[in-house]
Amino acid sequence: MTTEPVAAAPETTASARLLGLLARDLPPDRLTTDPAVLTAHATDRSGTRPAGEPLAVVHARRTEDVTVTLRHANALYVPVVPRGAGTGLSGGATAQEGSLILDLSGMNRVVELSADDQLAVVEPGVITAELDRAAGAYGLRYAPDPASAALSTIGGNIATNAGGLRCAKYGVTRDSVLGLEAVLADGTVVRTGRRTVKGVTGYDLTALLTGSEGTLAVITSATLRLRPVPVATATLAAYFPTFEAAAEGAYAITRAGVEPALAELVDGPVLHAIDPALRERGAALLVVQCDGAGAAAEAAAVARLLAPLATTVETTEEPAEAEALLAARRLALPALERLGRPLIEDIAVPRSRLAEAVREIRAISARHNVPVFTLAHAADGNLHPIIVVDPSLDRLPETAWEAAGEIFALALRLGGTLTGEHGVGVLKRQWVAEELGSAAHGLQRRIKQAFDPRGILNPGKAL
Repeated sequence: MTTEPVAAAPETTASARLLGLLARDLPPDRLTTDPAVLTAHATDRSGTRPAGEPLAVVHARRTEDVTVTLRHANALYVPVVPRGAGTGLSGGATAQEGSLILDLSGMNRVVELSADDQLAVVEPGVITAELDRAAGAYGLRYAPDPASAALSTIGGNIATNAGGLRCAKYGVTRDSVLGLEAVLADGTVVRTGRRTVKGVTGYDLTALLTGSEGTLAVITSATLRLRPVPVATATLAAYFPTFEAAAEGAYAITRAGVEPALAELVDGPVLHAIDPALRERGAALLVVQCDGAGAAAEAAAVARLLAPLATTVETTEEPAEAEALLAARRLALPALERLGRPLIEDIAVPRSRLAEAVREIRAISARHNVPVFTLAHAADGNLHPIIVVDPSLDRLPETAWEAAGEIFALALRLGGTLTGEHGVGVLKRQWVAEELGSAAHGLQRRIKQAFDPRGILNPGKAL
């Protein structure tokens, strides 16, 4: 006797049954089908607009809400899109027609903060900057510092393996995640990792789930590594006659063996968008921050390295003055958003090829007559070439996509990657196989199948 697979229920029947089951099994304030709420939750900061309307939003407040939701959705083959604050830039949290949005932003408790073990246990909806402030009361900090830290959630940072300004020295999100509680597609709760910095028992499922963009499991708790607040910091701002000279300066710091906490590069068009007076000071700005007991000595060494290449170099050890020097970098994206709808890319290349990548991006911009504004986490070769288009357009122009495609090809040709920290989402999915290769791409698809056999978790994203 053979058993045939059970076919999925027809979509309309499945949707109605799911809504009935969720209304029955969830607390009454958890489920909404209000059209205004659905619209607000259907997209993210990428501006991607999926076709159709999602089915409903579940506002999770505890792990049990997630397990109930996934158990019923999996049984009925209804797709589920996990969501935090919606600050993602690759379309990873966008919800297509008929999908169920699982909003985790209400799971926002810092469950534990241990100064002795230098760790925190938090729910996924905790805002990144709020965790950093809570740790600061104990002389600690959460090292990952994405530009969206004031808005983004820890769960979203983990889903995309977010980077940020301080990742040059302290690593990306994955380097600060010790363990996770996560719910599989069928509602099973799993716990990965541990509370110790070291641990090699079994496969590293914590690292696998970090950066999986909600396609393998839904994170409901994270154990995170905290670090001591540095005893001192020193910050430099250097203006350069060309962007290439600034990129060469950034690589000179690495080549000299200095490890800054951050090295942020801003090109002339971005400076002009922030404030035309900044553009008059140079064609590029490089902001470098050193920290720790040797911060002043390291900053002095950086200043000596940059002086022959830069037009001006300013240094400060005062926190307020440091924030003023960093302001141009933090204001960059809001300034570009005032110009139009930004398509924000995040390629990374070997640090030795940063200047080459900058030259090629400028050539791509000219060839397609598409303005490209460029920022960079220069210390780790992570570039943000940003194409800004008319916000009234319902889709990106073909010229913008052609320029983006050439920028992705450039990153791969230079030995780099399509995405250093934003994730693949929907915007870069068509180029994934080219970077991974057919064998590795096939292996990753089989991993997805093992975690999510019915394919309900964030379908159409990442792979």
